Amino acid sequence: MDRKLSFCIVAAALMASLQGCAPSESMPELADRVFSLAKVQYSAMAARLDAAEKPVMPVTFENGRNKDGRLNSWTSGFFPGTLWLIYQYSGDPEFESLARQQTAKLSGIVDMKTHHDIGFQVNCSFGNGYRLTGDESYRPVMEAAALKLSRRFTPSVGCIRSWDPSEKWNYPVIIDNMMNLELLLEVSRMTGDSTLARIACTHADNTLKNHFRPDGSSFHVVTYDEATGAVLSKRTHQGYSDESAWSRGQAWGLYGYTMMFRYTGNAAYLQQARKVAQFIIPMLPEDGVPEWDFNAPKPAMRDSSAGAIIASALVELSTFVSGSEAGLYRKTAEKILRTLAGPGYLAPEGENGNFLLMHGVTNLNAGSGVDIPLTYGDYYFLEALQRYVKL
Repeated sequence: MDRKLSFCIVAAALMASLQGCAPSESMPELADRVFSLAKVQYSAMAARLDAAEKPVMPVTFENGRNKDGRLNSWTSGFFPGTLWLIYQYSGDPEFESLARQQTAKLSGIVDMKTHHDIGFQVNCSFGNGYRLTGDESYRPVMEAAALKLSRRFTPSVGCIRSWDPSEKWNYPVIIDNMMNLELLLEVSRMTGDSTLARIACTHADNTLKNHFRPDGSSFHVVTYDEATGAVLSKRTHQGYSDESAWSRGQAWGLYGYTMMFRYTGNAAYLQQARKVAQFIIPMLPEDGVPEWDFNAPKPAMRDSSAGAIIASALVELSTFVSGSEAGLYRKTAEKILRTLAGPGYLAPEGENGNFLLMHGVTNLNAGSGVDIPLTYGDYYFLEALQRYVKL
């Protein structure tokens, strides 16, 4: 069956099913409930970190114990970022104080050994802090981080290098890297430095050209020859197979091109985001939460973090289109969010290491991080809810 026709059939069925149900809890009520739980859980998490022997950031809860990461871990910006989101929603000054305290722990991030994910680290923490408070002291860290990120760009390749070279990779670029471009674009907007925006757009253009398959799905890793810019290989490092569609990778692509359109207004980016959405939506299970890889043998474990990222991206994407397409994106996001906010995925108070979402996956194919909470899952879950209630 033609993929576009298949998408239309699935979309029509999804819209019909959603219109036929009348949830007793409104989305604003659901958001209030989740953010109330987040305040309790994240207050406890902050208190635990205060008692830690050295500065760390929470990553997950596995085998009955919390697992924290170093300040230069790629996930280090999500905890302060989540505190900023709770403050944004609640207006509670306690959470502004907690967010400032945790953000300050990353003040030396630019001097640490980092990689492309300095965009995640700084934009979620300092970026949210600057957006919500206008505190000028946050700008130097953002500007220095953007400059450091830009130095990973090589003109011959036209992309920002993700991981450092090794025997396995010459010049690897991962789909996740689309998310780090927001720091470049935001600092370009703040400072007027057009070079940062050009780097972000060039990276996005080459990723669009080389990462995606005709059906809108993407590979995880494209390896380039640094000298010539030639593509050496296309693989899916954290997915089921090289040819499969790792769900969090598809989520990064959807979110990344939606974000690129927000900053640039480039219609090619909007079209790419729509194409990725048209791939993802028919692949979602009945409850909306994706399997860890869309092509993994069924039944497959779900990844709540991928669902949260997809929901957040779809909410924003719905604001850039109109009519039934916008309605489909909103309704799909709502279905995902209602499932994630239900007892199957939302942790009871005081449990789950004080994280919100259960059942996340990092790299099931390697047996790593299976069926656990994830700091970025919570972050994008709260971002998606906040975006939704503002529609």
